[in-house]
Amino acid sequence: MSLLKGITVLDFSQFLAGPSCALRLADLGARVIKIERPAVGDSSRHLVLKKQKIGSDSLLFHTINRNKESIALNLKDPKDKKTILALIRKADVLIENNRPGVMKKLGLDYDTVKQLNPRLIYGTVTGYGIAASLAKKPGQDLLAQSLSGLTFLNGNNDQPPTPFALSVADSFAGIHLTEGILSCLIRRNKTNIGGHVEVSLLESAISLQFEVLTSYFNDGQKLPERSKFNNAHAYLAAPYGIYQTKNGYLSIAMGSLDVLGGLIGLPQLTEYEKEKQSFILRDEIKLQIAKILANKTTEAWMDILLSGGYWAAPVYNWQELIKQDGFKALKFDIDLTTPEGSVHTTGCPIRVNGKRETTVKSAPLLNQDHVKIMNELGEKTNE
Repeated sequence: MSLLKGITVLDFSQFLAGPSCALRLADLGARVIKIERPAVGDSSRHLVLKKQKIGSDSLLFHTINRNKESIALNLKDPKDKKTILALIRKADVLIENNRPGVMKKLGLDYDTVKQLNPRLIYGTVTGYGIAASLAKKPGQDLLAQSLSGLTFLNGNNDQPPTPFALSVADSFAGIHLTEGILSCLIRRNKTNIGGHVEVSLLESAISLQFEVLTSYFNDGQKLPERSKFNNAHAYLAAPYGIYQTKNGYLSIAMGSLDVLGGLIGLPQLTEYEKEKQSFILRDEIKLQIAKILANKTTEAWMDILLSGGYWAAPVYNWQELIKQDGFKALKFDIDLTTPEGSVHTTGCPIRVNGKRETTVKSAPLLNQDHVKIMNELGEKTNE
């Protein structure tokens, strides 16, 4: 996909939020150059999940850094600093997620480098934005989820706050940073002036809750109560939730209790709808539905519910997901070949004119592109 062909991105970030933004820009055709620490590189090269490595680097690093180049430069070394400034002069975008104040100490903050390149779009990810009271707190996904109130929404009423079992704050911060950078690129085409895009894990996690927070703000700031049974949304009435069947699980979205009762053989649900009790008595209603749904298989209930036009879906684990025709039709997973092994991963979720880019390259080895990049800058290298 060549939508961003000709755009050069310098990726000073590490771990997930910043690199995931740079990954998406690379997927869309930008040239992305990772600026990494000599001998160490991006810290996620060493963040190994479940002992999964490809050569000397973690599988996690390969997941987030395909389609990129790598050059190792010491930000504190005067000679390397000269190279960095030369790269910045030619770049379109710079992404960094250092602790607040670090780039300023290095003389690489936005106010300084925009003097070298007024057209530069400078993207910053922090843990907590301009919140001074949180400035020294580690910018980490679980901490951001916890501080944002996001974990309070998950689980049943009698369970403790439950985090999302993936890096949702990091991922959405990366998405929001991408949105800001692309918006600045559009403005730059009109004004020839760059800009500083700032996002934080905390703000992204809060923004993710815009629907329920708006309900809270406009409901006298009364905290919602999670369902005691099958909680799936603190503000939605029965039957909304996930139910166990004879051989698995089934999700049921919002819909008429009268219609649902007729489909599953539970006519008393009509009375709850008449009395408009579907929210107040949602646990009582859900328990009755659950008792009925446990008697048939997921497949049997899906036939019944879909024939009646009711919104429902089976609940898949990953083994089940990848066997589905719908998943196969997406052609969403890809295989990357590296000098040290192969990586089976997911691709870019964006299609343009019905097509998704299928030509991808694996994540770079540390400093893999040093000679090429130095030659482009006209600088001599001993490597």
